[in-house]
Amino acid sequence: MKFAKSLYLLFLLLVLAACTEEKIYKIGVSQCGAGQWREKVNSEMLAAQHLYDQPVEMSITCANDDSQRQIAQIDSLVDSGIDLLVVAPNEAAPIAETIAKVRQKGIPVIYFDRKATDNQYTAFIGGSNQEAGSIVARYAIELGGQHVLEITGSMSTSPALERHKGFASVMGEQKAVDYVCKDGNWSSDKAYSIVVEQVGAGHVPDVVFCHNDGMATGVYKAVAELGLEGKVQIIGIDGLPGEGIEYVQLGHQAGSYIYPTHGEKIVKLALDILTGQPYERENILKGMMVTPLNVNLIDLNEREFMEQNTHMITINDKLEEYFGLYNTQRKLLLASIVTILLLIVSVAIACRAWWQTRKTIRQRQSMNEEQLLFYTDANSRKIAEIFSTPQEKLPAPKKQDTLFAEQLNEAIRRNMSNPNLKMEELGEEMGLSRVQLYRKVKAITGVTPVELLRRMRLQEAYVLLGSTTKTVAEIAFEVGFNTPGYFSKCFREEYGKLPGEIREM
Repeated sequence: MKFAKSLYLLFLLLVLAACTEEKIYKIGVSQCGAGQWREKVNSEMLAAQHLYDQPVEMSITCANDDSQRQIAQIDSLVDSGIDLLVVAPNEAAPIAETIAKVRQKGIPVIYFDRKATDNQYTAFIGGSNQEAGSIVARYAIELGGQHVLEITGSMSTSPALERHKGFASVMGEQKAVDYVCKDGNWSSDKAYSIVVEQVGAGHVPDVVFCHNDGMATGVYKAVAELGLEGKVQIIGIDGLPGEGIEYVQLGHQAGSYIYPTHGEKIVKLALDILTGQPYERENILKGMMVTPLNVNLIDLNEREFMEQNTHMITINDKLEEYFGLYNTQRKLLLASIVTILLLIVSVAIACRAWWQTRKTIRQRQSMNEEQLLFYTDANSRKIAEIFSTPQEKLPAPKKQDTLFAEQLNEAIRRNMSNPNLKMEELGEEMGLSRVQLYRKVKAITGVTPVELLRRMRLQEAYVLLGSTTKTVAEIAFEVGFNTPGYFSKCFREEYGKLPGEIREM
Protein backbone atom coordinates (compact mmCIF):
# COMPACT_ATOMS: atom_id res chain seq x y z
CA MET A 1 0.00 0.00 0.00
CA LYS A 2 2.85 2.41 0.86
CA PHE A 3 4.50 1.56 -2.45
CA ALA A 4 1.27 2.41 -4.33
CA LYS A 5 0.98 5.74 -2.51
CA SER A 6 4.55 6.59 -3.45
CA LEU A 7 3.82 5.91 -7.11
CA TYR A 8 0.74 8.11 -7.04
CA LEU A 9 2.78 10.93 -5.45
CA LEU A 10 5.38 10.59 -8.22
CA PHE A 11 2.57 10.70 -10.78
CA LEU A 12 1.27 14.01 -9.37
CA LEU A 13 4.75 15.54 -9.42
CA LEU A 14 5.21 14.59 -13.08
CA VAL A 15 1.80 16.04 -14.00
CA LEU A 16 2.72 19.32 -12.31
CA ALA A 17 6.02 19.39 -14.23
CA ALA A 18 4.17 18.81 -17.50
CA CYS A 19 1.84 21.73 -16.79
CA THR A 20 4.72 24.16 -16.19
CA GLU A 21 5.16 26.26 -19.35
CA GLU A 22 7.08 29.35 -20.37
CA LYS A 23 5.57 32.61 -19.19
CA ILE A 24 3.52 34.36 -21.90
CA TYR A 25 2.80 38.01 -21.07
CA LYS A 26 -0.71 39.24 -21.88
CA ILE A 27 -0.79 42.76 -23.32
CA GLY A 28 -4.13 44.54 -23.75
CA VAL A 29 -4.41 47.26 -26.41
CA SER A 30 -7.20 49.87 -26.35
CA GLN A 31 -7.38 51.80 -29.62
CA CYS A 32 -9.48 54.96 -29.62
CA GLY A 33 -10.74 54.43 -33.17
CA ALA A 34 -10.38 52.63 -36.46
CA GLY A 35 -8.81 53.60 -39.78
CA GLN A 36 -5.96 52.36 -41.96
CA TRP A 37 -3.28 54.04 -39.81
CA ARG A 38 -4.39 52.22 -36.65
CA GLU A 39 -4.89 48.96 -38.59
CA LYS A 40 -1.23 49.24 -39.63
CA VAL A 41 -0.16 49.67 -36.00
CA ASN A 42 -2.26 46.67 -34.94
CA SER A 43 -0.82 44.42 -37.64
CA GLU A 44 2.73 45.44 -36.65
CA MET A 45 2.06 44.55 -33.01
CA LEU A 46 0.53 41.20 -33.96
CA ALA A 47 3.53 40.43 -36.18
CA ALA A 48 5.92 41.18 -33.29
CA GLN A 49 4.32 38.76 -30.80
CA HIS A 50 7.13 36.22 -31.28
CA LEU A 51 9.80 38.64 -32.52
CA TYR A 52 11.56 38.90 -29.17
CA ASP A 53 12.91 36.34 -26.67
CA GLN A 54 9.83 36.55 -24.45
CA PRO A 55 6.56 35.68 -26.26
CA VAL A 56 3.48 37.83 -25.75
CA GLU A 57 -0.23 37.53 -26.43
CA MET A 58 -1.96 40.64 -27.80
CA SER A 59 -5.64 41.47 -27.17
CA ILE A 60 -6.74 44.48 -29.25
CA THR A 61 -10.00 46.44 -28.85
CA CYS A 62 -11.40 49.44 -30.75
CA ALA A 63 -13.63 52.10 -29.13
CA ASN A 64 -14.80 53.62 -32.46
CA ASP A 65 -14.30 57.18 -31.13
CA ASP A 66 -16.54 56.57 -28.08
CA SER A 67 -14.92 57.45 -24.73
CA GLN A 68 -17.45 55.56 -22.60
CA ARG A 69 -17.03 52.48 -24.77
CA GLN A 70 -13.26 52.73 -24.39
CA ILE A 71 -13.57 52.89 -20.59
CA ALA A 72 -15.74 49.74 -20.62
CA GLN A 73 -13.27 47.95 -22.90
CA ILE A 74 -10.34 48.84 -20.61
CA ASP A 75 -12.24 47.47 -17.60
CA SER A 76 -12.89 44.26 -19.57
CA LEU A 77 -9.21 43.91 -20.52
CA VAL A 78 -8.15 44.36 -16.89
CA ASP A 79 -10.70 41.75 -15.75
CA SER A 80 -9.29 39.29 -18.33
CA GLY A 81 -5.96 39.30 -16.48
CA ILE A 82 -3.65 41.40 -18.68
CA ASP A 83 -0.11 42.13 -17.49
CA LEU A 84 0.18 45.54 -19.24
CA LEU A 85 -2.16 48.03 -20.94
CA VAL A 86 -1.38 49.99 -24.14
CA VAL A 87 -3.91 52.77 -24.70
CA ALA A 88 -4.50 55.56 -27.23
CA PRO A 89 -7.08 57.75 -25.41
CA ASN A 90 -10.09 58.88 -27.44
CA GLU A 91 -10.29 62.08 -25.38
CA ALA A 92 -7.75 63.48 -22.95
CA ALA A 93 -9.94 64.06 -19.86
CA PRO A 94 -12.51 61.20 -19.55
CA ILE A 95 -9.95 58.40 -19.58
CA ALA A 96 -7.70 59.74 -16.79
CA GLU A 97 -9.73 58.36 -13.85
CA THR A 98 -9.88 54.89 -15.42
CA ILE A 99 -6.12 54.85 -15.97
CA ALA A 100 -5.57 55.79 -12.32
CA LYS A 101 -7.61 52.71 -11.28
CA VAL A 102 -5.58 50.50 -13.60
CA ARG A 103 -2.32 51.76 -12.09
CA GLN A 104 -3.66 51.17 -8.57
CA LYS A 105 -3.99 47.48 -9.49
CA GLY A 106 -0.26 47.39 -10.29
CA ILE A 107 -0.74 47.15 -14.08
CA PRO A 108 1.76 49.25 -16.12
CA VAL A 109 0.22 51.63 -18.68
CA ILE A 110 1.79 52.77 -21.96
CA TYR A 111 0.22 55.75 -23.70
CA PHE A 112 0.56 55.39 -27.46
CA ASP A 113 0.15 58.26 -29.95
CA ARG A 114 -1.99 60.22 -27.47
CA LYS A 115 -1.90 61.17 -23.81
CA ALA A 116 -4.61 61.83 -21.21
CA THR A 117 -4.63 64.68 -18.70
CA ASP A 118 -3.09 62.54 -15.93
CA ASN A 119 0.54 61.76 -15.17
CA GLN A 120 -0.11 58.17 -14.03
CA TYR A 121 1.26 56.43 -17.13
CA THR A 122 4.38 54.24 -17.07
CA ALA A 123 5.71 55.28 -20.49
CA PHE A 124 4.73 57.08 -23.69
CA ILE A 125 5.61 56.14 -27.27
CA GLY A 126 4.56 57.88 -30.46
CA GLY A 127 5.37 60.63 -32.90
CA SER A 128 5.75 64.25 -31.87
CA ASN A 129 2.52 65.91 -33.01
CA GLN A 130 3.89 69.38 -32.29
CA GLU A 131 6.94 68.65 -34.45
CA ALA A 132 4.65 67.31 -37.20
CA GLY A 133 2.67 70.57 -37.15
CA SER A 134 5.88 72.64 -37.35
CA ILE A 135 7.31 70.62 -40.27
CA VAL A 136 4.06 70.88 -42.24
CA ALA A 137 3.91 74.63 -41.59
CA ARG A 138 7.42 75.15 -42.98
CA TYR A 139 6.51 73.05 -46.03
CA ALA A 140 3.37 75.18 -46.55
CA ILE A 141 5.56 78.30 -46.58
CA GLU A 142 7.87 76.65 -49.13
CA LEU A 143 4.83 76.11 -51.36
CA GLY A 144 4.37 79.88 -51.42
CA GLY A 145 1.06 79.99 -49.57
CA GLN A 146 -0.10 83.53 -48.73
CA HIS A 147 -3.60 82.47 -47.63
CA VAL A 148 -3.31 79.41 -45.40
CA LEU A 149 -6.24 77.47 -43.93
CA GLU A 150 -5.72 74.92 -41.12
CA ILE A 151 -8.51 72.36 -40.50
CA THR A 152 -7.88 70.63 -37.17
CA GLY A 153 -9.03 67.38 -35.62
CA SER A 154 -11.18 67.43 -32.48
CA MET A 155 -9.60 69.95 -30.14
CA SER A 156 -10.52 67.75 -27.16
CA THR A 157 -7.78 65.31 -28.25
CA SER A 158 -4.06 65.73 -27.62
CA PRO A 159 -2.91 65.13 -31.26
CA ALA A 160 -5.11 67.96 -32.57
CA LEU A 161 -4.01 70.36 -29.81
CA GLU A 162 -0.31 69.62 -30.34
CA ARG A 163 -0.42 69.65 -34.17
CA HIS A 164 -2.21 73.01 -34.06
CA LYS A 165 0.31 74.35 -31.56
CA GLY A 166 3.27 73.40 -33.78
CA PHE A 167 1.62 74.74 -36.97
CA ALA A 168 0.38 77.98 -35.39
CA SER A 169 3.78 78.74 -33.79
CA VAL A 170 5.46 78.79 -37.22
CA MET A 171 2.59 80.66 -38.90
CA GLY A 172 2.67 83.28 -36.15
CA GLU A 173 6.16 84.24 -37.32
CA GLN A 174 4.94 84.86 -40.91
CA LYS A 175 3.54 88.40 -40.85
CA ALA A 176 2.71 88.39 -44.56
CA VAL A 177 0.63 85.21 -44.38
CA ASP A 178 -3.16 85.32 -43.96
CA TYR A 179 -3.71 82.37 -41.59
CA VAL A 180 -7.13 80.96 -40.60
CA CYS A 181 -7.83 77.93 -38.36
CA LYS A 182 -11.09 75.91 -38.22
CA ASP A 183 -12.07 72.84 -36.11
CA GLY A 184 -12.84 69.89 -38.45
CA ASN A 185 -13.41 67.27 -35.71
CA TRP A 186 -11.50 64.62 -37.75
CA SER A 187 -14.43 64.58 -40.23
CA SER A 188 -14.06 64.49 -44.02
CA ASP A 189 -17.58 65.95 -44.44
CA LYS A 190 -16.82 68.75 -41.99
CA ALA A 191 -13.62 69.62 -43.86
CA TYR A 192 -15.60 69.71 -47.12
CA SER A 193 -18.14 72.14 -45.60
CA ILE A 194 -15.43 74.42 -44.19
CA VAL A 195 -13.77 74.88 -47.61
CA VAL A 196 -17.12 75.52 -49.31
CA GLU A 197 -17.97 78.16 -46.69
CA GLN A 198 -14.56 79.84 -46.93
CA VAL A 199 -14.64 80.04 -50.73
CA GLY A 200 -18.27 81.21 -50.65
CA ALA A 201 -17.24 84.05 -48.35
CA GLY A 202 -14.48 85.09 -50.78
CA HIS A 203 -11.60 83.58 -48.76
CA VAL A 204 -9.92 81.28 -51.26
CA PRO A 205 -6.89 79.62 -49.58
CA ASP A 206 -3.63 78.90 -51.39
CA VAL A 207 -2.76 76.06 -48.99
CA VAL A 208 -5.06 73.91 -46.83
CA PHE A 209 -3.49 71.86 -44.01
CA CYS A 210 -5.64 69.00 -42.66
CA HIS A 211 -4.76 67.11 -39.49
CA ASN A 212 -5.15 63.79 -41.32
CA ASP A 213 -5.43 62.51 -44.89
CA GLY A 214 -9.06 61.49 -44.32
CA MET A 215 -10.10 65.13 -43.96
CA ALA A 216 -7.88 66.00 -46.92
CA THR A 217 -10.13 63.85 -49.17
CA GLY A 218 -13.09 66.03 -48.17
CA VAL A 219 -11.11 69.16 -49.00
CA TYR A 220 -10.12 67.75 -52.40
CA LYS A 221 -13.75 66.93 -53.17
CA ALA A 222 -14.77 70.53 -52.40
CA VAL A 223 -11.86 71.96 -54.43
CA ALA A 224 -12.73 69.78 -57.43
CA GLU A 225 -16.41 70.74 -57.33
CA LEU A 226 -15.58 74.44 -57.04
CA GLY A 227 -13.25 74.31 -60.07
CA LEU A 228 -10.17 75.18 -58.01
CA GLU A 229 -8.20 72.00 -58.63
CA GLY A 230 -4.55 72.88 -59.16
CA LYS A 231 -5.02 76.30 -57.53
CA VAL A 232 -5.45 75.11 -53.94
CA GLN A 233 -2.64 72.94 -52.55
CA ILE A 234 -3.63 70.38 -49.88
CA ILE A 235 -1.40 68.87 -47.17
CA GLY A 236 -2.40 66.02 -44.82
CA ILE A 237 -0.93 63.80 -42.12
CA ASP A 238 -0.58 59.98 -41.89
CA GLY A 239 1.18 59.19 -45.19
CA LEU A 240 -0.10 55.65 -45.74
CA PRO A 241 -0.08 53.55 -48.93
CA GLY A 242 -3.53 53.67 -50.51
CA GLU A 243 -4.25 56.98 -48.77
CA GLY A 244 -1.90 59.95 -48.33
CA ILE A 245 0.96 58.54 -50.43
CA GLU A 246 -1.40 57.64 -53.27
CA TYR A 247 -3.12 61.05 -53.09
CA VAL A 248 0.27 62.73 -53.56
CA GLN A 249 1.01 60.44 -56.52
CA LEU A 250 -2.35 61.35 -58.10
CA GLY A 251 -1.73 65.06 -57.55
CA HIS A 252 -4.70 65.44 -55.19
CA GLN A 253 -2.37 66.54 -52.39
CA ALA A 254 0.83 68.54 -52.41
CA GLY A 255 2.17 66.50 -49.51
CA SER A 256 1.49 64.26 -46.54
CA TYR A 257 3.45 63.90 -43.31
CA ILE A 258 4.22 60.26 -42.43
CA TYR A 259 3.12 59.91 -38.81
CA PRO A 260 5.13 56.89 -37.60
CA THR A 261 3.50 53.65 -36.38
CA HIS A 262 6.23 51.14 -35.33
CA GLY A 263 4.01 48.62 -33.55
CA GLU A 264 7.04 46.38 -33.01
CA LYS A 265 8.65 49.10 -30.85
CA ILE A 266 5.51 49.24 -28.71
CA VAL A 267 5.84 45.49 -28.03
CA LYS A 268 9.57 45.89 -27.25
CA LEU A 269 8.89 48.74 -24.79
CA ALA A 270 6.14 46.67 -23.11
CA LEU A 271 8.49 43.69 -22.67
CA ASP A 272 11.27 45.88 -21.27
CA ILE A 273 8.83 47.16 -18.63
CA LEU A 274 7.44 43.69 -17.81
CA THR A 275 10.83 41.99 -17.58
CA GLY A 276 12.51 44.74 -15.54
CA GLN A 277 14.82 45.97 -18.31
CA PRO A 278 15.88 49.66 -18.56
CA TYR A 279 13.51 51.83 -20.62
CA GLU A 280 12.82 55.47 -21.41
CA ARG A 281 9.58 57.00 -20.14
CA GLU A 282 9.22 59.29 -23.19
CA ASN A 283 9.86 57.59 -26.56
CA ILE A 284 9.46 59.91 -29.56
CA LEU A 285 9.24 58.35 -33.05
CA LYS A 286 10.42 60.30 -36.09
CA GLY A 287 8.28 61.05 -39.16
CA MET A 288 8.90 62.74 -42.53
CA MET A 289 7.20 64.70 -45.32
CA VAL A 290 6.01 62.96 -48.46
CA THR A 291 6.29 65.27 -51.49
CA PRO A 292 5.97 64.77 -55.25
CA LEU A 293 9.78 64.47 -55.36
CA ASN A 294 10.12 61.45 -53.05
CA VAL A 295 6.66 59.88 -53.16
CA ASN A 296 7.44 57.00 -55.55
CA LEU A 297 10.42 55.77 -53.53
CA ILE A 298 8.49 56.02 -50.25
CA ASP A 299 5.52 54.18 -51.76
CA LEU A 300 7.75 51.30 -52.88
CA ASN A 301 9.38 51.02 -49.44
CA GLU A 302 6.09 51.19 -47.55
CA ARG A 303 4.41 48.53 -49.69
CA GLU A 304 7.37 46.17 -49.30
CA PHE A 305 7.30 46.70 -45.54
CA MET A 306 3.56 45.99 -45.33
CA GLU A 307 3.99 42.83 -47.42
CA GLN A 308 6.78 41.64 -45.12
CA ASN A 309 4.57 42.42 -42.13
CA THR A 310 1.81 40.23 -43.58
CA HIS A 311 4.32 37.41 -43.99
CA MET A 312 5.38 37.88 -40.36
CA ILE A 313 1.79 37.44 -39.16
CA THR A 314 1.56 34.20 -41.17
CA ILE A 315 4.83 32.99 -39.66
CA ASN A 316 3.55 33.84 -36.18
CA ASP A 317 0.43 31.77 -36.77
CA LYS A 318 2.57 28.81 -37.78
CA LEU A 319 4.83 29.31 -34.76
CA GLU A 320 1.83 29.12 -32.46
CA GLU A 321 0.88 25.81 -34.10
CA TYR A 322 4.42 24.47 -33.69
CA PHE A 323 4.60 25.59 -30.04
CA GLY A 324 1.32 23.82 -29.40
CA LEU A 325 2.66 20.66 -31.05
CA TYR A 326 5.90 20.87 -29.04
CA ASN A 327 4.04 21.20 -25.74
CA THR A 328 1.80 18.29 -26.68
CA GLN A 329 4.78 16.06 -27.50
CA ARG A 330 6.51 17.00 -24.23
CA LYS A 331 3.42 16.09 -22.26
CA LEU A 332 3.09 12.82 -24.17
CA LEU A 333 6.66 11.88 -23.23
CA LEU A 334 6.04 12.56 -19.56
CA ALA A 335 2.73 10.72 -19.78
CA SER A 336 4.54 7.68 -21.21
CA ILE A 337 6.90 7.60 -18.24
CA VAL A 338 3.99 7.89 -15.85
CA THR A 339 2.16 5.10 -17.68
CA ILE A 340 5.07 2.71 -17.24
CA LEU A 341 5.14 3.41 -13.52
CA LEU A 342 1.41 3.03 -13.19
CA LEU A 343 1.46 -0.39 -14.86
CA ILE A 344 2.73 -1.78 -11.58
CA VAL A 345 -0.26 -0.33 -9.74
CA SER A 346 -2.61 -1.40 -12.53
CA VAL A 347 -1.82 -5.08 -11.89
CA ALA A 348 -3.18 -4.72 -8.37
CA ILE A 349 -6.48 -3.19 -9.51
CA ALA A 350 -6.92 -5.11 -12.79
CA CYS A 351 -9.17 -7.74 -11.24
CA ARG A 352 -11.58 -5.12 -9.92
CA ALA A 353 -11.64 -3.32 -13.27
CA TRP A 354 -12.33 -6.60 -15.13
CA TRP A 355 -15.35 -7.44 -12.98
CA GLN A 356 -16.66 -3.87 -13.33
CA THR A 357 -16.32 -4.11 -17.11
CA ARG A 358 -18.21 -7.40 -17.21
CA LYS A 359 -21.02 -5.84 -15.21
CA THR A 360 -21.22 -2.88 -17.61
CA ILE A 361 -21.33 -5.19 -20.63
CA ARG A 362 -24.23 -7.14 -19.17
CA GLN A 363 -26.16 -3.94 -18.50
CA ARG A 364 -25.61 -2.74 -22.07
CA GLN A 365 -26.72 -6.08 -23.51
CA SER A 366 -29.92 -5.86 -21.50
CA MET A 367 -30.58 -2.33 -22.79
CA ASN A 368 -29.87 -3.40 -26.40
CA GLU A 369 -32.37 -6.24 -26.11
CA GLU A 370 -35.06 -3.87 -24.83
CA GLN A 371 -34.40 -1.41 -27.68
CA LEU A 372 -34.48 -4.21 -30.25
CA LEU A 373 -37.82 -5.43 -28.91
CA PHE A 374 -39.22 -1.90 -29.05
CA TYR A 375 -38.19 -1.17 -32.64
CA THR A 376 -39.11 -4.60 -34.02
CA ASP A 377 -42.68 -4.27 -32.73
CA ALA A 378 -44.93 -2.77 -35.47
CA ASN A 379 -47.00 -0.58 -33.15
CA SER A 380 -43.90 0.72 -31.43
CA ARG A 381 -42.32 1.65 -34.77
CA LYS A 382 -45.38 3.69 -35.76
CA ILE A 383 -45.27 5.56 -32.45
CA ALA A 384 -41.51 6.21 -32.87
CA GLU A 385 -42.10 7.65 -36.36
CA ILE A 386 -44.18 10.45 -34.85
CA PHE A 387 -40.99 11.88 -33.30
CA SER A 388 -38.95 11.60 -36.53
CA THR A 389 -38.50 14.31 -39.14
CA PRO A 390 -39.04 13.06 -42.75
CA GLN A 391 -35.81 13.03 -44.74
CA GLU A 392 -37.29 15.14 -47.56
CA LYS A 393 -38.09 17.97 -45.12
CA LEU A 394 -34.54 18.28 -43.87
CA PRO A 395 -32.76 21.35 -45.33
CA ALA A 396 -29.86 20.74 -47.69
CA PRO A 397 -26.66 21.29 -45.71
CA LYS A 398 -24.29 24.09 -46.65
CA LYS A 399 -20.59 24.46 -46.02
CA GLN A 400 -19.59 26.99 -43.37
CA ASP A 401 -17.44 28.91 -45.88
CA THR A 402 -20.43 29.17 -48.25
CA LEU A 403 -22.69 30.53 -45.49
CA PHE A 404 -19.99 33.01 -44.44
CA ALA A 405 -19.46 34.17 -48.03
CA GLU A 406 -23.22 34.71 -48.56
CA GLN A 407 -23.56 36.69 -45.33
CA LEU A 408 -20.44 38.77 -46.08
CA ASN A 409 -21.72 39.52 -49.60
CA GLU A 410 -25.02 40.78 -48.17
CA ALA A 411 -23.26 42.87 -45.50
CA ILE A 412 -20.94 44.53 -48.06
CA ARG A 413 -23.78 45.37 -50.44
CA ARG A 414 -25.82 46.89 -47.59
CA ASN A 415 -22.94 49.19 -46.64
CA MET A 416 -21.28 49.68 -50.06
CA SER A 417 -22.35 53.31 -50.50
CA ASN A 418 -20.74 54.35 -47.20
CA PRO A 419 -17.32 55.82 -48.14
CA ASN A 420 -16.24 55.76 -44.48
CA LEU A 421 -17.02 52.05 -43.97
CA LYS A 422 -14.46 50.57 -41.57
CA MET A 423 -13.40 46.94 -41.45
CA GLU A 424 -14.17 46.94 -37.70
CA GLU A 425 -17.80 47.87 -38.48
CA LEU A 426 -18.05 45.16 -41.14
CA GLY A 427 -16.46 42.62 -38.79
CA GLU A 428 -18.84 43.61 -35.98
CA GLU A 429 -21.82 43.03 -38.27
CA MET A 430 -20.41 39.58 -39.08
CA GLY A 431 -19.73 38.84 -35.41
CA LEU A 432 -15.96 38.82 -35.91
CA SER A 433 -13.02 40.96 -34.85
CA ARG A 434 -11.03 42.84 -37.49
CA VAL A 435 -8.20 40.29 -37.34
CA GLN A 436 -10.61 37.32 -37.54
CA LEU A 437 -12.40 38.92 -40.52
CA TYR A 438 -9.06 39.56 -42.26
CA ARG A 439 -7.89 35.97 -41.86
CA LYS A 440 -11.26 34.43 -42.84
CA VAL A 441 -11.66 36.54 -46.01
CA LYS A 442 -7.99 36.04 -46.97
CA ALA A 443 -8.30 32.26 -46.58
CA ILE A 444 -11.52 32.01 -48.65
CA THR A 445 -10.92 34.60 -51.40
CA GLY A 446 -7.14 35.08 -51.47
CA VAL A 447 -7.56 38.87 -51.00
CA THR A 448 -7.92 41.16 -47.97
CA PRO A 449 -11.33 42.54 -46.87
CA VAL A 450 -10.30 46.01 -48.10
CA GLU A 451 -9.39 44.61 -51.55
CA LEU A 452 -12.61 42.58 -51.69
CA LEU A 453 -14.69 45.66 -50.82
CA ARG A 454 -12.95 47.70 -53.52
CA ARG A 455 -13.44 44.94 -56.12
CA MET A 456 -17.19 44.63 -55.36
CA ARG A 457 -17.57 48.41 -55.55
CA LEU A 458 -15.91 48.41 -58.98
CA GLN A 459 -18.13 45.52 -60.16
CA GLU A 460 -21.24 47.42 -59.07
CA ALA A 461 -19.94 50.54 -60.85
CA TYR A 462 -19.38 48.51 -64.04
CA VAL A 463 -23.05 47.42 -63.94
CA LEU A 464 -24.29 50.98 -63.31
CA LEU A 465 -22.22 52.33 -66.23
CA GLY A 466 -24.01 50.02 -68.61
CA SER A 467 -27.50 50.13 -67.10
CA THR A 468 -28.01 53.78 -66.03
CA THR A 469 -27.48 57.31 -67.37
CA LYS A 470 -25.78 58.52 -64.20
CA THR A 471 -22.52 60.44 -64.53
CA VAL A 472 -19.20 58.86 -63.64
CA ALA A 473 -18.97 61.10 -60.56
CA GLU A 474 -22.47 60.12 -59.40
CA ILE A 475 -21.65 56.43 -59.79
CA ALA A 476 -18.32 56.87 -57.95
CA PHE A 477 -20.04 58.39 -54.92
CA GLU A 478 -22.90 55.87 -55.07
CA VAL A 479 -20.56 52.88 -54.78
CA GLY A 480 -18.56 54.45 -51.93
CA PHE A 481 -15.57 56.31 -53.49
CA ASN A 482 -14.70 59.71 -52.01
CA THR A 483 -13.33 61.15 -55.26
CA PRO A 484 -14.08 60.49 -58.95
CA GLY A 485 -10.35 60.68 -59.74
CA TYR A 486 -9.44 57.90 -57.36
CA PHE A 487 -12.44 55.87 -58.62
CA SER A 488 -11.25 56.20 -62.23
CA LYS A 489 -7.72 55.12 -61.28
CA CYS A 490 -8.98 52.00 -59.47
CA PHE A 491 -11.40 51.22 -62.31
CA ARG A 492 -8.65 51.32 -64.91
CA GLU A 493 -6.41 49.07 -62.77
CA GLU A 494 -9.25 46.52 -62.49
CA TYR A 495 -10.65 46.56 -66.05
CA GLY A 496 -7.89 48.11 -68.17
CA LYS A 497 -10.12 50.98 -69.31
CA LEU A 498 -11.50 54.20 -67.89
CA PRO A 499 -15.21 54.36 -66.92
CA GLY A 500 -15.94 56.67 -69.86
CA GLU A 501 -14.41 54.17 -72.31
CA ILE A 502 -16.57 51.35 -70.92
CA ARG A 503 -19.70 53.48 -71.31
CA GLU A 504 -18.83 54.29 -74.95
CA MET A 505 -18.43 50.57 -75.65
